[in-house]
Amino acid sequence: MKKSELQTPAILVDLDILDYNIKRYQYLCNLNRKQLWPMVKTHKSTEIVNMQEAAGSTGFVCGTLDECESICKLGVKNIMYAYPVASNANIQRVIELARKCHFIARIDNYDSAKILNYAAETAGVNVNYTIIIDCGLHRFGILPDRAKDFADSLREFKALVFKGISTHPGHVYSAAKPEDIQQYVDQETNAIKEAADVLRAAGYALELVSSGSTPTFLGSISDETINIFHPGNYVFNDCIQMSTNTAKESECALTVYTTVISHPSENLFICDAGAKCLGLDQGAHGNTALKGYGYVKGHPELTICGLSEEVSRFHAEGSTTLKVGDMVEIIPNHTCSTANLTSYLLGCRGDTVERLIKIDMRGNSTTKNFR
Repeated sequence: MKKSELQTPAILVDLDILDYNIKRYQYLCNLNRKQLWPMVKTHKSTEIVNMQEAAGSTGFVCGTLDECESICKLGVKNIMYAYPVASNANIQRVIELARKCHFIARIDNYDSAKILNYAAETAGVNVNYTIIIDCGLHRFGILPDRAKDFADSLREFKALVFKGISTHPGHVYSAAKPEDIQQYVDQETNAIKEAADVLRAAGYALELVSSGSTPTFLGSISDETINIFHPGNYVFNDCIQMSTNTAKESECALTVYTTVISHPSENLFICDAGAKCLGLDQGAHGNTALKGYGYVKGHPELTICGLSEEVSRFHAEGSTTLKVGDMVEIIPNHTCSTANLTSYLLGCRGDTVERLIKIDMRGNSTTKNFR
């Protein structure tokens, strides 16, 4: 099937670009003797996990316990969950995961650690963990100079096994231009080094020192302290990555395919892909670098100036060749959101649609009795 034969809207993934992105980041990790444990939440796809493993990934970090359980069923051994757990139901899921794989929880507070330890002791299971270090995002984490004191406070929990430290420089997504990135790389690497040095000086062994984001990856991959990297968005890339030269247009694998269905005034066009395909993301953490809600490939004169649930509005600056009936591809601002809005991607090479790739790990946590 050719793209022009598709019903729209459709969410496409260029298989050649996807393969290139996966292999490129794995190559850079191998070159720098680092492990790549990609973030699954970007794609939520069993098939893409298999592609990443085949390229050399030795573990994964997940944004939901659904993702953790899904990849555990695939036989993945090293699985890290990005956030603390505190509810009884989720703690029981962690206990089961710890029985089945090399599972690593992340901890940044005494109270959730106490609850998790009690449940693990009761179940007769040990749960591995890393301490979350705050490198500037100020969402989760312990400040680097408090790492030893916090680690000491967790020593009483005999069912919890200390494995190291983790951080996430997510505040890099407030960067508005390429030259802004280095300051976030510095914050990431300095924070993780300070915490690691403090802990090692106190006698702690750090098996895992993990960090990562797609924008900081190239700047921090040669860091001497970090041994595991967790980029996620790199598999698809998007307008956010383009805004900081983290990726070029030719490295953006995921697009929304849409048809122009109306031309109500001279400079206004309407297409049949709206917020339910593109999402409403205009940049995280105060980013003001993005213009509109995505980039229309081949039409730099167009700005996606507004979204309804099912349609988008394009505004043309000056002349344009666009007309009703044209089919165009949009690079979303944030591909993680777009992938989460569909049950499958259409895998393409050039103009040929080759296969369907299921997004089979999305959705909220479900109660076992209702599965």
